Amino acid sequence: MKNYSATSPGRRFQTGLEFNELTKKKPEKGLVAFLHRGGGRNNSGVITTDHRGGGVKNKYRFIDFRRDKIDIPGTVIALEYDPNRSARIALVQYIDGERRYIVSPVGLKVGAKIISAENADVAPGNVMPLRNIPLGTAIHNIELKINGGGKLVRSAGSSAQIMAKEGEYAQVRMPSGEVRLVNLACRATIGQVGNIDHENVSIGKAGRNRYLGKRPHVRGMAMNPVDHPHGGGEGRSKGGNHPCSPTSVPAKGYKTRWNKRTDKFIVKDRRK
Repeated sequence: MKNYSATSPGRRFQTGLEFNELTKKKPEKGLVAFLHRGGGRNNSGVITTDHRGGGVKNKYRFIDFRRDKIDIPGTVIALEYDPNRSARIALVQYIDGERRYIVSPVGLKVGAKIISAENADVAPGNVMPLRNIPLGTAIHNIELKINGGGKLVRSAGSSAQIMAKEGEYAQVRMPSGEVRLVNLACRATIGQVGNIDHENVSIGKAGRNRYLGKRPHVRGMAMNPVDHPHGGGEGRSKGGNHPCSPTSVPAKGYKTRWNKRTDKFIVKDRRK
């Protein structure tokens, strides 16, 4: 972490990250693409997600979440910054000459050897099926479907833990506290996602959020009745209704999950 001199009110509490661990500035050609920003609009041009727009132009880095180069060892040749995610990324070159980006875990250094195999070493960056990973091991980039690619635990500083194995499933405790059943044939990456200090960054000024494509978040009470259920009225008034979104969805305690098909895989709810 680094602090700044209080040259302005916005600078006074602003903090940032140092990039000493990064070894490469420009991304790998062939692993990037133009990133279109929709500004929160749908295909008709109507804003469906508020408070989005603008932001610094950047290119998308293709990340290998599938880790499907089985039994082919690779070497980490660079650690890079990724503007599209909170975690850092690592550039891996495999012995067949192919290069891919992966999410960089804690402890991964340039020159480290990684592999995706049935019985790999329990070392940061290696990938194994859950059935071969010891209990209590910190993991990330976890598959939900067999060979479907990592979907869970990919943000900076996050990690999950294997609590138990029974039958065809493992009980995995997520960063939220939820305990979920995941098939033992699904793969996961060993270690905790890097850039742990990301959560300690103080934005400090509104402009830094604008760089990220976040526009001002306007309170519903400050809007007109046509724009929000809390809008309008003489003086401050919510109109007597419960807190809700612009589309009148309750904001506190209302369950929005309707995927009953996968309820059976949740052993412990994160809210309880």
